[in-house]
Amino acid sequence: MDKATRASDTPIAVEVEAGKDYWWCACGLSKNQPFCDGSHKGSSFSPMKHHAEKTGTVYFCGCKATNNAPLCDGSHKQT
Repeated sequence: MDKATRASDTPIAVEVEAGKDYWWCACGLSKNQPFCDGSHKGSSFSPMKHHAEKTGTVYFCGCKATNNAPLCDGSHKQT
């Protein structure tokens, strides 16, 4: 599998709305971080759906190294 491009050195805070789906960029190439814009086409990557259970702030992974995709788990501090 290809290695994702690091898009950010920090998590990306997003206000989400309960019941809505958000498509996280897994490849790191999207110009619309942390969301997919189709830049992964032709690679082994696919966007990952995040379904918001409640309205509020969610911290999406920006470094693309999380073990809790699509959310930040602090991996940006080690990589």
